[in-house]
Amino acid sequence: MFSGIVEAMGKVVSIEKKQENIDISITCPFVNELRVDQSVSHNGVCLTVVRKTADSYTVTAIKETLDKSSLGQLQVGSLVNLERSVSANGRFDGHVVQGHVDQTAVCTKVEEADGSWYYTFEYDFKNPDHVTVEKGSISVDGVSLTVVNSRDNSFQVAIIPYTYENTIFHTYKPGTVVNIEFDILGKYIAKIVRQVLDK
Repeated sequence: MFSGIVEAMGKVVSIEKKQENIDISITCPFVNELRVDQSVSHNGVCLTVVRKTADSYTVTAIKETLDKSSLGQLQVGSLVNLERSVSANGRFDGHVVQGHVDQTAVCTKVEEADGSWYYTFEYDFKNPDHVTVEKGSISVDGVSLTVVNSRDNSFQVAIIPYTYENTIFHTYKPGTVVNIEFDILGKYIAKIVRQVLDK
């Protein structure tokens, strides 16, 4: 489980295709603290460390993950938002993020707002459980954010300078594909309400 508070940006150093899967090797500031079998969030996707060297570590993204996320678009040199799993004795600063990406969204607009930025994202509204609510939580590429201007198939988030500089948000432009994970509580409530109404 994760909190959506990005710990560091990593850089992809190699990508190796293995049948329908890919092995992604990444370098980051905490490589020496990782161990094989540890879970790490990569742009919001929970992946397991399968190999490690002194300078990098490797994770495997299977076809299901590549179909549901933007990880298949990574290239050598791409920056990645990273977060290790939540420590049971630490503060919980974001919201409950499972690392199970629901779908992708596309950045459609970036607006500067005198010291902050507004990003608009649109997504295919195919699943009635995939909804946003005003001032609710959303994970965008693993970053815990608050929704503004919630619509049926779009939403905005406001980004402060710290988040802009310390996550890959500074690389986004219209057309950028991102991973989104809707709030787990909202998904459960939406499903329960729908089942009750269907009876």
